[in-house]
Amino acid sequence: MDMPEDDYIIKVVDVWKVYHLGKTTVDALRGVNLEVRRGEYVSIMGPSGSGKTTLFNMIGALDRPTRGEVYINGMRLTDLNQRQIAYLRCHSIGYIFQTFNLLPVLTALDNVALPMIFAGLNREEYEEKARHKLELVGLGDRVHHKPFELSGGQQQRVAIARAIANDPDIILADEPTGNLDLKTGQEIIELLKRLNEEQGVTIVTNTHDHKMLGASDRVVDLRDGQIIRIRNKDEMDIREGVIRGLDFEER
Repeated sequence: MDMPEDDYIIKVVDVWKVYHLGKTTVDALRGVNLEVRRGEYVSIMGPSGSGKTTLFNMIGALDRPTRGEVYINGMRLTDLNQRQIAYLRCHSIGYIFQTFNLLPVLTALDNVALPMIFAGLNREEYEEKARHKLELVGLGDRVHHKPFELSGGQQQRVAIARAIANDPDIILADEPTGNLDLKTGQEIIELLKRLNEEQGVTIVTNTHDHKMLGASDRVVDLRDGQIIRIRNKDEMDIREGVIRGLDFEER
């Protein structure tokens, strides 16, 4: 099996994704190449229809490319069977969604514990660990609250605690501040950055939120299914309401 360099936790190699909608063919991704180093914080940006979600699904092993290869932790995803893919999703990748996706009938503790139950932990283990994860995101006093008893920002913190439940190597955050107000969104960005720096978690976020760029090591600009450029943090001039890169201005 071809193996990418150990330093790269994610490697996307000439990935194409083609959808057939009746007689219409849509190239959602067109020869995308991307390498993410272990411990990086990378933001993927682009307009609706640019292929961000499709690329996200490829990295998260939620979908397979039409052609090309995706490697996670040195493993080529096309070499894995469904059981191995499920194990990878459970143990190596944590997902954060814009809509939180918490189960309304469960407490914060039980929502966070779910991935641990799937991973085979016993009740004593998963309850203790779930409490710790909620404390880590600042919700140690909300463990028995259900989602409807929590604010939007608190629900997103529960979702983050759930994403790190099994100590994944990678967090994939899909518009994690999209449903939050400005102040709460900034708090979530700071929390993700703290997890990145203190826990060493690699974070890849799909975002329209320019505030996210200040926390990012690199920004991937996607247009029409292709990466048009990758900007390092020191190549961007980030100000309120405007982002200036090397040769591009986005308002």
